[in-house]
Amino acid sequence: MDNIITLAHGSGGSATLDLIENVFRKYFKNDILSAGDDSARLDIGNAKNIVFTTDSFVVTPVFFKGGNIGKLAVCGTVNDLATSGAIPMYLSCGFIIEEGFSMEELEKIVEAMSVTAAECGVQIVTGDTKVVQKGAADKIFINTSGIGILPEGINISGRNAKAGDRIIVSGTIGDHGSCILLERENMGFQAEIKSDCAPLAGLVRALLEGGVEVHVLRDPTRGGVATTLNEIAAQSNVTIQINEESLPVKREVQGVCELLGMDPLYMANEGKLLIFVPGKQADMALKILRENRYGENASIIGEVMEGREPKVVLRALSGGLRIMKLLTGDQLPRIC
Repeated sequence: MDNIITLAHGSGGSATLDLIENVFRKYFKNDILSAGDDSARLDIGNAKNIVFTTDSFVVTPVFFKGGNIGKLAVCGTVNDLATSGAIPMYLSCGFIIEEGFSMEELEKIVEAMSVTAAECGVQIVTGDTKVVQKGAADKIFINTSGIGILPEGINISGRNAKAGDRIIVSGTIGDHGSCILLERENMGFQAEIKSDCAPLAGLVRALLEGGVEVHVLRDPTRGGVATTLNEIAAQSNVTIQINEESLPVKREVQGVCELLGMDPLYMANEGKLLIFVPGKQADMALKILRENRYGENASIIGEVMEGREPKVVLRALSGGLRIMKLLTGDQLPRIC
């Protein structure tokens, strides 16, 4: 591991995982943390169904097509609760604001948080504000933590992928990463690409209430679909195969990635789910997803293979196989 922190350590890829394993888990190690999911399941007194998560948001630019840092903060935390199967209930929010930041822009950010929280059915019930000197931060950073309730009988985890599972992505991939890249770098592309930033708790509830036996749920944010699938493969000790021809990618996103030498599979998403379900339930899950506005472009993209080592394999359009590894380096830092 590097002797200093680099932007790659915040990419969500291999450097991030090294940092977590070699520093944070080294000192914070406990059974709850070692589960490796995006939310922690807690037993508190007689309550054995509490789910807790936290996340920080440092995206630049603060405002982008399809949202802003406030909407992103609420969606990101609600989605981390939802991917455990929990019903999101309460959020906290902490603000670190740079001296000189516009009060008008702050109000727009807070209003977006309020509107998004209302859509999710959650309340923001506590928070904190710090202001730092000009130059000590980049405009505004937000931390949100969330608490949810896990319904009885739900067991969703990155450790639960099973041979024969079909893998579904709930919509087009790479939208958020491409949007942020274009707005940040001001490259002059004419493509109208919006962030997919969206709250997904309702989509998860529709699946579970529709009787789908969901084994794994994950939102492929930093590091994209390929990195998230590698994390799941390692957690469950399985081989995952995905099919290039089945990947839903918008033409504009594909075009930007080709021009810049990037891969949509490694681009961040902020409003998509990866869903592992038994093969016999895949069509039912797909039907439920496509009836929801946040899942209308859902697609089956691959499956979990029998008796293999943990890895992710892409079957290319040419018919050849390619190993998809964890993201290395800092493809696009400060994406969320």
